[in-house]
Order: sequence, then structure tokens, then C-alpha cells
Amino acid sequence: MRPDDLALLRTPGVPTVSPDGRMAVVAVERLDLEADEYRGQLWAVPTDGSAPARPISAGHRDSAPAFSPDGRWLAYLGAERGGKPQIWLLATAGGEPRRLTDHPLGTWVPVWSPDSRRLAYVARVPEPGRYGTVEGTGPEAEPPRLITTLRYREDGVGFVADRRRQVFVLDLPPALHDGAAPLPEPVQLTSGDADCADATWRADGGALAFVSARHPRADRDLVRDVYEIGVDGSGLRRVTATRGDCAAPVYCPDGTLVVTAVPDLGPEGVDFVARQAVPCRVDPDGALQPLLDPEHDHRGDETPGTVLAGDAVLVGIQRRGAVELLRVPLDGAAPEVLVDGRFTVRGIAAGGGVVVATVAHDRSAGELIALAGGGRRLLTAFGRPLGATGRVHRMRERTATAPDGYPVHGWVTAPAGPGPHPVLLLIHGGPFAQYGWTLFDETQVLVSAGYAVVQCNPRGSSGYGAAHGRAIRGALGTVDADDVLAFLDAALPDPVLDAERVGILGGSYGGYLTTLLIGRTSRFAAAISERAFLDPVSFVGSSDIGWVFPDQYVGIDPTRIAAQSALAGAGAITTPTLVVHSEEDWRCPVEQGARLYVELKRRGVPSELLLFPGEGHELSRSGRPRHRLARFEHVLRWWARWLPTPSNPGPAEAEAVESEHPIGRTARVAQ
Repeated sequence: MRPDDLALLRTPGVPTVSPDGRMAVVAVERLDLEADEYRGQLWAVPTDGSAPARPISAGHRDSAPAFSPDGRWLAYLGAERGGKPQIWLLATAGGEPRRLTDHPLGTWVPVWSPDSRRLAYVARVPEPGRYGTVEGTGPEAEPPRLITTLRYREDGVGFVADRRRQVFVLDLPPALHDGAAPLPEPVQLTSGDADCADATWRADGGALAFVSARHPRADRDLVRDVYEIGVDGSGLRRVTATRGDCAAPVYCPDGTLVVTAVPDLGPEGVDFVARQAVPCRVDPDGALQPLLDPEHDHRGDETPGTVLAGDAVLVGIQRRGAVELLRVPLDGAAPEVLVDGRFTVRGIAAGGGVVVATVAHDRSAGELIALAGGGRRLLTAFGRPLGATGRVHRMRERTATAPDGYPVHGWVTAPAGPGPHPVLLLIHGGPFAQYGWTLFDETQVLVSAGYAVVQCNPRGSSGYGAAHGRAIRGALGTVDADDVLAFLDAALPDPVLDAERVGILGGSYGGYLTTLLIGRTSRFAAAISERAFLDPVSFVGSSDIGWVFPDQYVGIDPTRIAAQSALAGAGAITTPTLVVHSEEDWRCPVEQGARLYVELKRRGVPSELLLFPGEGHELSRSGRPRHRLARFEHVLRWWARWLPTPSNPGPAEAEAVESEHPIGRTARVAQ
């Protein structure tokens, strides 16, 4: 995969299935590098495989489709060029789509009422005078913000206290087929200084449930509960009473609520480290009854709701680099595995006795499969444009042993040919996340450029149980560092890998571990530290999660904080290092990367700082397409300088670098 092959990626979202089970609809996203924007279309996919998938929308960026319960309508989000997502409606019998909403900051996914006559959704409501609500008044002319809460900003969003998410309901008029018929105004049901999320209809259509944090300590903990409100905005009440984090409620036909939840966040409501989310029944008294073991299981699919299918929940569970599809009975019986193996289940839908899932693997970002009658049917080939290039490489799974005997699971992906190929140790972010069975553009681009990529899920990762994830609490850079090095050392004897030419790179927590390791060893030819969490002390006051993340992961003892700080050891770094950061990263703010770069530059370590304007923490996954392309080009340029390959040789003439820099380490010269 070359950097410009980003344009060939086709990424399907979460599907929806018609009530009769005959048709699935899914949004497929692609990058338009020429226009520097994302495009999205809705595709109709017969679930019996009788016809190929076909596009049914022509909007600029369409997403999040949802069939009405009567099957007559398809609601979805559509964003016009330069605009925010709004709710659109398309008749399944044909015709032109119609836009239903016009919120200045856009909306979230539409949710149908049981009678197919109303839609519920969540949208941000800006304070008067802010965010373009007054024509001609830009952000620089708005009044000052008085901050009185700990959580006042989010990465990828910005300030949030002056634009809270609220629940809306929109009635659809009987004459909706008439494109000239006026639409009623949406009704805002909720208000106040608390965000709302995940609205869902009660089975009788008389009320909605949603998730919010409205308890007295809501600004100082991570607890979220389910609330219910009448469709006229009356009768607001708290349904759950937990110390957990509830999400994605759904009503069963008998009125019982099922949620996806982290059941317990500890006595202070902030103990989030490796706390795992599972489907839970809500008892009449508001208590949560987990349907899976939160010490063993963790939900990993991207479906925005909790999916019911008859008397069971359908859920994707992380498992050793995969995301399996489970059918979990509501009565507590043993779950049934519907999809396992080397796959990542990303989205789930059910209807008419058919289950449709978006499933990724190491050669595709996602395909739709249908499960019915005990069989499994592949429905799409969205990965074909990229696969046809011949530049997609297979992952090889293996397990190594850490110094204390702990098993470390991961993968090696190498170019074709005998090698030996220079090696790049790639470390994931999180830390409670996992590498696994999906097409990862980072790995594919590096391997196509001639590098063997080594990646694993060290202790601290998700997908191996809560104990595995909690093993690094208060001990960052200990067993996790041992694990990644042990996995690398176990892979290097392979004759396809060049053990003498090894680099290291990672983002976020992966950037932290990269920086920590190059402060301890000079074995790596070069490094890339991207959007990294480097200094726990300044992180507290600058990150959007700084008020809780360092305390829970690093602790509060000053001696222990210093021992786990990557920046504290930066004075020992001699490895050439490219520091990559985004100017509007509020998760790991740019000061973290800038301080590392200045430390290295002052001491004469070959180093560069690559800054992306207008981007946040998610640059490499959802940043502007041209920025993602430029990032890859700079990454390959850096590796061409320090680890050139025939596929990535660097400039025609050798780049002049100092043979000796002030700290006495011989620098490599690009060939």
C-alpha cells in the first residue's frame, strides 16, 4: 500500500437491515485526496446475495442509515460540502431524499419511533452568540468563557460547556411524500448543563431513554446513568442508580432496559483502568445485572446502540486481536459464538430473522456478511480496489515469552522476498486498546515500503481480560516495556528480518513507550514519537482527560510519577527522533511533543518536529485526507534517511548528516 492508495480504501460503517430481512443498507466512506475531503454513499445490499451491492444515494457524505420499523423509509445523516451532518429521509420505494433538520452544529444518528412516525436524535445546542449563531461574529469576537468545571473541552470538538448535547424529537407529517409540504420544527426535550447521548424509544412510543450525567458529583467522576423522559418533555427521571458508565440503552418489548455498561467504576467513580464494558440488564430498582463477565469480556464493536435479536443481545467482544460476534441470551444462558477467528466485527444489525455484520480482516477494512439459518454469506467486495493492487500484505501471528514468563501475543508482517528487511517495532496507543485482525493502513504502507513490521499487545492492552489491562497501573514502562522488547527479540532471529537495522515508532501511549525506550537504550536506528503522552505533570492541566487519566494510570506519588515519565528520561536519548503532533490535539496537547523536540534539539540529537495545523488527536485515522497523505510521506522520508530500503531509498543524493554530533554517537548516513 502506497500513501496515495488511501484513495482506494473503502470503509463500510454500521449496517441497517429492513424489517423483512431482505435488504441491508450501509454507508461506505472513501477519501477524496484531490478535493481534500471525505465522501460517503449509501449502498443497498440484498441479504440473500442475489445481486451485487449498489449505491442508492448521491449525497456528499452520507452515513448512519436506519430503516423505519414499517420499512417505508430510510433515515440517515447527510453532510453537504462544508456543512454539518443533518438528518435526511429517503423513501424505500424511490424518489428524491429530503433534508429534515438544520442544526448549526449538526446532529447524531436518527432513531425511529415504534410507529415509524417520529424520529429522535441528539444535537448540540450552542449558546446564543457563539458558534456562528450571530452572522458576522467570528470566534475571536465572542465574549470570554468563564470555566467552572473540570471537563470543559474535548479532543476533536473543542469547548463543550457552551454547546451541550440535547435530545430532540421530530414528528413526520402525513404528507411527507409531498416535497413541498412544510416540515414541523423539532421539539427539544432536554435542557440544562449536561450532555445527553444515545436516545432510544420505549416500546410503547410514550417516552425515550437516554444517557447523561446529572448527579451531584457529575463533574468529578465518570459515572453516567440512564434517564427517561416523556415525548412531551415531562416526567424526567433517573432509571439506573449505579457507580458505572452506562451507554446505548434499548428497551425490550416487555419494557425491560438493556444497556452496554462498565458496571462499577469504584467508590469515587473514576476507577476506569481496564474496566470492561458488557451488556447488562437493568433491574426494576435500577441495578445492573451483567450478561457477560466484565473481568473476561469487553465490547469492541462500533455499533452506536445495543442490538436486540429476539430474546438475546448481539455484541462484538474483543478477543486476542479479534472482535467476535456473540449472541448473548437475556435469561443468562451461555452465549453463542456466531463469528470468531481472524476477524474484527465492526458493526451489527438484525431484522427479519437475518443478522448482518460489518467484518474486517487483514486484507479489507470491512465487508458485509449475512447470517441466517445457521449459514454465513459474504455479501460485498468493498476491499477489492485496494486488494487488486497486489500491495496488501498478510499478517503472521506468533507468541513470545516475556522475562517473567508471561505470554506476549502479536504479529509480524513482512514484504515479499527473502530479505533480510529492516524492522520497525510499532506500538499501539490506548494503552487499553488492541492491534489485531483488520486492515491497518500504517502497517500496510510501511511493509510496502520494504519494512518488516512487528506489533504486539503488551500488558495494558485490551482483548485479554481485565487483569492483563490492569497490569501496568501505577507501573507504566515496566512489564509493558518488557513485553514489546521480548516480542521484538523473539521475532528478530527470523532470517527475513534484519536484526541489525531496527527502528521504533508509536502514537499516543505508543509514542510514550517509544520515547521511554529510546531513553533507556540506543539499539534503535531511529524513532518516531507521535501525539505522545510524555509528561504526567503538565498533562494534568492541559489534556482534556488530564484531570483523571494520570492519577489513575500513573498515581499521585511524586517519586513514582517521575519514574514513569518519558520526558524525565529524555536527557539520555541519543536516537534520531521525528516528533509528530497536531496543533489542536487536546488529548495529548502539543506542548508534550514540543518539549521533547526542544530537549533533543538543544543537545544536538538529530530530530525534527512535524506539526499539523487544524488537526486533533485523531489525525492518522480521520484527519484531512491530504494531511494523512503528507503524514505518510514524511514518515517514509524519515525512515529512508535512517533505514533506507530498495522500495524507500530516500533522495537520489545522500542526505548530509553529521558523522559525529555533540553527544558522541555516530549518526547513520542515508544511502
